[in-house]
Amino acid sequence: MKKLLQEIKACTICKAHLPHGPNPVLQAGKNARLLIIGQAPGKKVHESGIPWDDASGNQLRKWLGVDKEIFYNPDIVALVPMGFCYPGKGSSGDLPPRPECAPQWHNALLNNMKQVQLTILIGQYAQNHYMGKNNKENLTATVQAYNEYLPKYLPLPHPSPRNRFWLYKNPWFEMELVPMLQEQVSKIIS
Repeated sequence: MKKLLQEIKACTICKAHLPHGPNPVLQAGKNARLLIIGQAPGKKVHESGIPWDDASGNQLRKWLGVDKEIFYNPDIVALVPMGFCYPGKGSSGDLPPRPECAPQWHNALLNNMKQVQLTILIGQYAQNHYMGKNNKENLTATVQAYNEYLPKYLPLPHPSPRNRFWLYKNPWFEMELVPMLQEQVSKIIS
């Protein structure tokens, strides 16, 4: 695993497409029990080099019911994005994750993490990649059908502050899914 992580951190396969240059950001350990697959690092995370080191990460930790000590322990939690580097800014937020990363690195990472009990798929890019045709017609319907994907996967919306309106329109998420998520995570990490 150590060698693989060094290879990923040195990766430059999409360098020509990265306006801020490559800086692969992830966290993984061979004993990780919880795998969180997100989109791609934002600019703040690109600069700090720490996964989920932003407002979205604060919200995600709140949903999971864990503190930073647990969250940043690679023997408990693996943080693997679909695209490892900040893709740059688009007209309505960050650009999509670069498509090269997941095919290049995900299988090798997953093959080194045999203890994973739950994979949380954040956002449509992760859900499309891992659940494919099992997705519903949109993200809301996919997240609402979360029971269909358990115990292997749990689809979540992105915890970005930009998604406040989605959370407001879907109160079932914080009333029903978040408590179930916290219970699952508590069992996995204890």
